[in-house]
Amino acid sequence: MASASLAHAEHHSASLTLPFLWGAATSGYQTEGNSTNADIWLLEQVNGTIFKEHSGNAYDFYACYRQDIALAASLGLNSFRFSIEWSRIEPEQGTISHEAIAHYQDMLRACHENNLAPCVTYSHFACPRWFAARGGWESPDAADHFLRYCELFSRSFGHLISVASVFNEPNLHKLILHANPLSDRAKTTMLAQAARACHSPTFSYYLSGDPQRVEAAMISAWRRAYDVIRSGPGQYPLGLTLAMTDDQAIGDPAARDLKRAEIYDAWLCACREKGDFIGVQVYTRSLTGPHGTVPPPAGSHSTTMGWEFYPECVEGACRYAASVSQRPVIVTENGVATDNDSERQDYIRRAITSLERAVADGIDIRGYYHWSFLDSFEWASGYRPRMGLISVDPKTKKRTPKPSAFLLRNLCPKKSMIWQL
Repeated sequence: MASASLAHAEHHSASLTLPFLWGAATSGYQTEGNSTNADIWLLEQVNGTIFKEHSGNAYDFYACYRQDIALAASLGLNSFRFSIEWSRIEPEQGTISHEAIAHYQDMLRACHENNLAPCVTYSHFACPRWFAARGGWESPDAADHFLRYCELFSRSFGHLISVASVFNEPNLHKLILHANPLSDRAKTTMLAQAARACHSPTFSYYLSGDPQRVEAAMISAWRRAYDVIRSGPGQYPLGLTLAMTDDQAIGDPAARDLKRAEIYDAWLCACREKGDFIGVQVYTRSLTGPHGTVPPPAGSHSTTMGWEFYPECVEGACRYAASVSQRPVIVTENGVATDNDSERQDYIRRAITSLERAVADGIDIRGYYHWSFLDSFEWASGYRPRMGLISVDPKTKKRTPKPSAFLLRNLCPKKSMIWQL
């Protein structure tokens, strides 16, 4: 049996050709609806919740996926990013839903039937309720449970996947705490109520727990998951995605550089060690002076999420991610929360222009996914932020493409990439 490092080297002798990935992104929990076995579903319901509203049946993507995938293809996209939900595959510990497996297999086939390369996320924030009730990523055997899921996932879906990320934004907790060191206090009551509902001494989801311990556990799981997934069927680029801002220094860059090292570098180095690409998820910039974060300039415009409207963030984040990871970059999320679609169109134009500058300078960028395909449930913020290329009537579930969706179609570059896997 070959060692892990030898197997990795042997695998990288193979080649795969993919187009420049041009798509839109979703996540299962935010669009499918009624994810009743997920940890976040319970957190929405308890007293003291930080969620402004319940996700409910969302926009019923679980039932409407074939319609939505065909719509994505009609808009000139060549790839579609979505997650497969662990809580549907394994609703109770050790209980596998073959119905859910068949459902997601059909979703992947629908992508191929519509000439969309499926970009699949193994874990996009939401985990099974039973996993959270065991302590989530702070549990000593968390990685073992996750690895069994990865093995089942790969065996069931690997032959149908074009691109995949194992984790979605595993560094988000650190990024949030850097911006608001007191943010964890708001979760204490909510988590205690969830633990009580599960008759468990603990309950931990992706934004709780000690960030250093959780990061160490997840990086270890990432390294092991890479080898498990590579041993299964399918040949596709496998990476992870990071939550980033375009970090810009005001004066002395030391504080900015320290922030980057604390929030990104462990994951960027883990991807450099073992990974085929790094996914960059960026929406705005962050200004850092010698004494910490600096507010946006006077007169700057804020999005519905309260972030500075700064589409050029894509360029800086990609440059930094590429420089540390030494891996190809895919922009796996970028977009803007606004009710004004002309602002979204302006954002897209400027973001792609900044991306092209990075490419012209030799940054190896392999794809761009707009967040999001549909207006979605934006976690604690609920349905108020509108980030989609497609609006959805909350009562009839009718989908209506916004003008920005047609703009994105017209900007797609026409080129292919050779991936050495």
